[in-house]
Amino acid sequence: MKKLINSPESVVTDALTGMAEAHPGLLRVDLENKIIYRRQCPTPGKVGLVSGGGSGHEPLHAGFVGYGMLDAACPGEIFTSPVPDQVAEATRAVEGGAGVLYVVKNYTGDVLNFDMAAELCAEDGVEVATVLVNDDVAVKDSLFTAGRRGTGATVFVEKIAGALAEAGAPLAKVARIGEEVNARSRSFGVALAACTVPAAGKPTFDLSDHEVELGIGIHGEPGRTRAPAAPAADIARLALDAIHADRPLSGGNLVMVNGTGATPLAELYIVFAEVAAYMREKGAEPVRALVGNYVTSLDMQGFSITVCTLNDELTRLWDAPVETPALRWGR
Repeated sequence: MKKLINSPESVVTDALTGMAEAHPGLLRVDLENKIIYRRQCPTPGKVGLVSGGGSGHEPLHAGFVGYGMLDAACPGEIFTSPVPDQVAEATRAVEGGAGVLYVVKNYTGDVLNFDMAAELCAEDGVEVATVLVNDDVAVKDSLFTAGRRGTGATVFVEKIAGALAEAGAPLAKVARIGEEVNARSRSFGVALAACTVPAAGKPTFDLSDHEVELGIGIHGEPGRTRAPAAPAADIARLALDAIHADRPLSGGNLVMVNGTGATPLAELYIVFAEVAAYMREKGAEPVRALVGNYVTSLDMQGFSITVCTLNDELTRLWDAPVETPALRWGR
């Protein structure tokens, strides 16, 4: 195993130290509690947004802390949920009098620990609402989740709900818009090769040079099936068939072709071209796009596709200014 790390035990702390050094104008980092904050927070009268999950998915979530998105992110150890006290500490720190919204991916550990944090904060009089992201159409009720997994739509929820919070909307309205984004979004992931967790020192699963895993999870969880390796057009079509069967494609859409960590950008653009062609066959259009690494799985080779059907309000909020380490426009 070759990794640019100092030790498996210090990966998260060392990475947080680097983030603080790289983005001093955007972030402040609490190394003791392992929390990344927006530089100026809390913002009086604004709903605070907190998210988090296991490390190894960067830039999710820490890379989306800043103006127009999250006020704080709580990274756990690699592929491990943050603990309740960590989330509660972040919640109290970003609460500006308007309550706090949690954006939580639907993984059992994340759900339980964010729920416990909300209970701790309720005892202090902090109002908390939660948006549960469960956009992955590949599997349901696995060993890792009750219901569908939360994947790429997390970025969409954080951006659109964050824009509405920035505009001064109340907690109930910010939560409702996050739930609407999740309801309109679907995702599907494909792995060409497994990732290697530093503490394990070996790939999380075996996949031959002649196979791909269809419907993979962001922690290396099994997908729907294994299939022979095929051209990008065929693999993209399989992923989009699953998305379209679950929620038929129509209208204008926000589309993310996301790299899982080790996929060249040229290959992601090849996939996006196939996605655009497929959508037009179905009478839909990709009117907003992200192509790149946004929800990774360490060094996994593969991609995921996330599609969200837009309306005028969601488009306006997506286009609203944002300034974070991983997303910046309009400022």
